Amino acid sequence: MLKNKVIVITGGAGLIGQEFIKAVVEQNGIAIIADINEKVGIKVKNKLSLELNTKNVDFVKLDITSIESLKEGIDQLNRKYQRIDALVNNAYPRNKNYARHFFDVEYEDFVENLGLNLGGYFITSQQFAKYFQKQKYGNIINISSIYGVIAPKFEVYENTSMTMPVEYAAIKSGLIHLTKYMAKYFKGMNIKVNTLSPGGIDDNQPKKFLEAYKKQCLNKGMLDKSDLKGTLVYLLSDMSKYVNGQNIIVDDGFTI
Repeated sequence: MLKNKVIVITGGAGLIGQEFIKAVVEQNGIAIIADINEKVGIKVKNKLSLELNTKNVDFVKLDITSIESLKEGIDQLNRKYQRIDALVNNAYPRNKNYARHFFDVEYEDFVENLGLNLGGYFITSQQFAKYFQKQKYGNIINISSIYGVIAPKFEVYENTSMTMPVEYAAIKSGLIHLTKYMAKYFKGMNIKVNTLSPGGIDDNQPKKFLEAYKKQCLNKGMLDKSDLKGTLVYLLSDMSKYVNGQNIIVDDGFTI
């Protein structure tokens, strides 16, 4: 379905990013790992190329918070492939103080984390959209979260050291509306913008948290990271069937 389509996935060397890379390759697309960490990115590229027996995994160093880095990355890919079909905004930069409890969050950290993440999504979309405008087509898929849609279920974090960061809620909800804004702004440019809002992803969380989450989800449990693969491929392969600006909830689990 994605034969020869060039799909750029920011944060492609990460937990979810690698699953997206696999999904693109399995559909005969060209998957670009766009990551700030060159050493890790190349290592993941080599690992997945061997694992999937493919030459369709590539790497480009990309800092989503730097316009210069974005321009250089886009130029590099354009020189090599003469096209970019889609951008998946999946990276999640944050500072060392991210994920503190509400009363412990400093103003400077709150602002910095929103700037790094939501601001990074903005300038990444902006720079790729400029390229797509010249190319006369393009797709942008933003990775949000169920916590961009509903209020947090703080009870699932009780008796653990975890919390649902206030920055995360602000970033992911803001991202959904940013998607709608861009979809409307790009009207007539043949640039489609949509959002995926998955439920919780299983990532070796504490047992108490997993039990509480499962109970809240009415025994549906958490998503495995690979559960997102099919949804992403479906979006990328035929986005024309989706209303531009749509927020697609993969599996919320929670009830509001």
